Amino acid sequence: MKKHPLFILIIIVIVAIAASIFVFPISQKPFSYLSKANQWRLGLDLVGGTHLVYEVDTANVDLGDRDSVMNGLKDVIERRVNIFGVSEPQVVTAKEGNSYRLIVELAGIKDIQLAINEIGTTPSLDFREVVQIGTSTAFVPSQLTGKYIKTARLDFDQRTNAPYISFELNDDGAKIFADMTERNIGKPIAIFLDNQLIEMPTVNDKITGGKAQITGKFTVDEARKLVERFNAGALPAPISLINQQTIGASLGQESLKKAIYGGAIGTLAIILFMLIYYRRFGIFAAVVLIIYIALTAAIFKLFITMTLAGIAGFILSIGMAVDANVLIFERIKEELKKGLERTSAMEEGFKRAWPSIRDSNISTMITAGILFFFTTSFVKGFALTLFIGVVISMFSAITVTRLLMRTFTKK
Repeated sequence: MKKHPLFILIIIVIVAIAASIFVFPISQKPFSYLSKANQWRLGLDLVGGTHLVYEVDTANVDLGDRDSVMNGLKDVIERRVNIFGVSEPQVVTAKEGNSYRLIVELAGIKDIQLAINEIGTTPSLDFREVVQIGTSTAFVPSQLTGKYIKTARLDFDQRTNAPYISFELNDDGAKIFADMTERNIGKPIAIFLDNQLIEMPTVNDKITGGKAQITGKFTVDEARKLVERFNAGALPAPISLINQQTIGASLGQESLKKAIYGGAIGTLAIILFMLIYYRRFGIFAAVVLIIYIALTAAIFKLFITMTLAGIAGFILSIGMAVDANVLIFERIKEELKKGLERTSAMEEGFKRAWPSIRDSNISTMITAGILFFFTTSFVKGFALTLFIGVVISMFSAITVTRLLMRTFTKK
């Protein structure tokens, strides 16, 4: 049974109202207990914090292992940063000439020196024997550490094509590992990185020769991540802090206020233009634009850490959100000039405007996708908000505008 347009429109309006309530932070009583859960996640440039650049010494790392080591170090740094409860920390790798660097952004961090001390140590990998004492499990450290591992890599079983991790030890490590596996046949051996358990494989037999495999029900991504962690903790790649920048929260808040102020003025100007130029159609466009802003802002608040670049992408998408309405309204006016009645002209206008709307928005989404995958984190925020904004604008311009016009346009 086909639902009446008014019923669907009411649902969309209710969702938009709920989104609007969610978007604005709650700080007034009696709802102050919700204020923390209802706060926006803001980036380093808005709430202040610190920007750290570490240089990675890869002189003792084989050329083919360097990318794996860098990815492993990135994973380790992210795990260390999470200890401080930083909201959406940004950790990226970069290469400048022959030097490798790690860039860490900590938004809202207060104890900067503590963070630097924790982050700036080389990852440590070690193997521990597992001892069961009643219902509790104890991990006994051994002599086998990451310094004895020559390399780790991702391999695939030739019969089942299942991924597994293979690693190779030097001569001293091979002797320690042989004794260790002989004592623990049928028992697990725990592997720790930075004192955190990353894997606990079971020993099937005594392993000699210094070559071993870790098998299990891994996905390819899980196995690759484990290899990266092995390499990060095994290969000698010390990191050193070469640059530190602190951004004050007051500067970020001032920038945020200006961005919101500019966005509000721009939105009002767009609504005013649509009302003056398209009159009755302009009312539809204004309502659709308000619904679009509420839905988009709610999605950003739920899933995205907002930065100044992200806010710029959002504001740009607001201006682009009425493009589809302009195309639709102009097509409807042309059909009315041909003598069609209102409802027929409306349906024909949507039909003829759709190819142009589709193609222009897809081209924008492709551009945003390229910016997201091939640029730095600053531009990625802009690209992501722009992409999401364009997707939602297609829904609001086509679906919501059509529902409004079908509901309030008479023959």
